[in-house]
Order: sequence, then C-alpha cells, then structure tokens
Amino acid sequence: MRGLFSRFLCCGLLALLGMLGLRPAARAQATISGEVRDSVTQAPLAFASVFLANTTRGATTDAQGRFSLPGVPAGTYDLVCSYLGYRLARQSVRVGTAPVVAQLRPAPLSQQLAGVVIRPHRNKPEDYQRFVELFLGSTAFSRQCRIRNPDGVRVAFDAQTGELTAEAADYLQVDNAALGYRIRFYGLHFQINFREQVLSYYAWPVFEELPTRSGAKRAHWAANRLAAYRGSLTHFLRSVRTGQLAAEGFVANRLRRVPNMRWVRADSLLRLERLRHAHEVWHPADSLLQQLREPPQYAYLYTRPLPADSLRRPGPGGAPVLRFRDLVQVTYQREKPDPAYTLPHRLGEPAVRPEQQISVLHLLQPAVEITPTGQLVDPLAVFTEGYWGFEKIGELLPVDYEPPTAQP
Repeated sequence: MRGLFSRFLCCGLLALLGMLGLRPAARAQATISGEVRDSVTQAPLAFASVFLANTTRGATTDAQGRFSLPGVPAGTYDLVCSYLGYRLARQSVRVGTAPVVAQLRPAPLSQQLAGVVIRPHRNKPEDYQRFVELFLGSTAFSRQCRIRNPDGVRVAFDAQTGELTAEAADYLQVDNAALGYRIRFYGLHFQINFREQVLSYYAWPVFEELPTRSGAKRAHWAANRLAAYRGSLTHFLRSVRTGQLAAEGFVANRLRRVPNMRWVRADSLLRLERLRHAHEVWHPADSLLQQLREPPQYAYLYTRPLPADSLRRPGPGGAPVLRFRDLVQVTYQREKPDPAYTLPHRLGEPAVRPEQQISVLHLLQPAVEITPTGQLVDPLAVFTEGYWGFEKIGELLPVDYEPPTAQP
C-alpha cells in the first residue's frame, strides 16, 4: 500500500501555531470582547460558549450576551460561538496590540430542526472502528486517546466510491491522557478516500486541561507535550518564520518528482486492453507487466539544505509568506520516530522502521501567509505526507502552547 497523504483541513484547526523563541510576555497581546445576539431578533444570548478555535481560551457570555477574552497573543484566529438550538457562528479575527471588538450573530435552527429529538445513530462497528483508528492515529500518544461521546458521530462507508465519512452534529469529545487535554471538535467533518489515499478533516476544536491534583502527572504531561511539539509541523513553521531551521534541528531539502512515462504508457495500455477483453480471459504480455513493476514516478532529492530564506518571502505589507519550488522534504534530527511508524511498503514485504522523522510538504498555491503565531492564513494551502501524515490527534497541541524557555 502506498503512503497515505494527509491533508488537515482545519479552518483554524490544525494550523499549528505560535512563534518560536518568543515567550508570551515578549509578545503583543490584546483583549477580544464583544456580544452574542440572535441573528434574527437581536436578543442577547446568555451563557453561550465563545472560544478561539485551536486554543485553550474560552468564555461564557453574561446575561447581556457579553464576553471577554483577555491576553490573546497577536495572530489570526477563528472566534467561534456554540449555543443550543443555534448554528455555529464563527468570525475570523486578527489580533495585534489594540483591543478587538467582535459581534457574533448565531442563526437559530428552523423550528422543525430545533424540535427534532436526536437519537443515537447505530454505526456499523467495523466502520466506526476504522474511523477511530484513522482519526486518532496509531502513535503511542494516540493509543491513550478516548472518544467520550461515540454516539455523537455518524460514520458511513460508501463501497462504490471507497469513501469513509464521519460527521458530528454538535461536537466530538476526545480525552488525551498522554498530553492532559480534553478536546471538543465542533462541526467535525472527516473523510478518507481509500482509492486515492487522501485523508482530510476540518473542525473547530477547543482545548481544556484535564483535571488533576498530582504534580507528578502535570510534569508527565508537560514532558509529553514538549515531545509532541518537537519536530511537528507547528515547530517547523515557527522555525521557518524565525529563520532558525538548523538551530531547531530541521534539515529541509528540495524534492522534485517526475512521472515515469514508461509506467504511464503501460498503465494506460493495460486499462485499454482490459476494456477490450472485458468478456474473455486475457493475460497481459510479460513486457507490459515488467514496465508496471517500475516505479510510477522518479524522485530527485537535492542534497544541499535549504535555508529558511528560500522557504519564505515578504508578502503584501511585509508579512512573511511560505513559498518554495517543487516539494520540500523535512527531516527532524533530534528525535527518533514513534516505534509504530514504518515506511510505506507492499503487502507481504517486511516493514522498515526509519531512524529519522522525514516528512514531505506540498504547497498547493503560489504562497500563503505565516501569521505572527506561526499558523498559515489558509490551512488548505498545504498538505503533508510521511511522518507528519502519520501523527494525528495524539500529538495535537493548542495554538497557545509554548515550549519551556530552556529546552533540554
């Protein structure tokens, strides 16, 4: 089986963020405040949940529908509101040094929908189990994650298209005992196409600390969070933005892939011949089979490491943007891969466990801005394969996570 490409489409979700090297005290901060009102009647909505997606920052509105989120580091965030009987309301906010005022206007569900009693959907056990494995992942940290409301997600498999989908009407709650977080994924939509081997999902998650009175457990969580951060896409993007690739343990190389035209022609011929001989026994020629055993494409890796300046450019207004040619292979040298990680291999071949964390980054548009928090303004602008595609929810950190100042 070929390697599974992972595209994390997370409107503020897995754009994994923060600026490396700057502690919160050194960063610009501001307060986000505002009101939540019914979009139709303009009546204030009391006790609504308001949060910044992908962070630990949230609040509840007062009786007048007002909220306040103080001390938010500079950056671009999705401000999300959840209220029973209403659709999710969200607004993109850019935080600098000045206070930000936001007006959220959730739309009420129709009377027909609001009056519907939602009953648990009976998922097929095999479909639900595949979703759990693919969504949570198979790392050591992922194995310590648990979905706490399995009836809150509807999973379906379409055998004709080869697609497995999962959606949560409200939210999906995951407790990560490895990192000490409780995560609620609002508006979750998950999809994997087994034929094309592309996995994607989007959601608006909010984090909260798991409760504990144990100092030892808090220290254990802190160590695991640092391990999850090191070598991650978050860590890499922060290092690109601050120009500290080598200092942070990364090596980036240009990677170019070109199709093997012999394989392409043989594959086209095989498809054509199968159509012509659809109703009879037909055996392809040995020469055709030999060409199909060749790799479908060739990869050329440029051995000279890329400096951070070759991956970023000044964008409009001077904001740095991620920009590069072809693909980028990223190697993290300071931590070995998870023991469960193996390189893609054919069925029946022995699994190969690499010594380093190697990922490939695809840029799907000419350039994308890296915000002061390190996130990409458009998370859909990239997708990953390799080790970053292997890491899933078990390693997911909030965007306001900061590694210790003195890293061992």
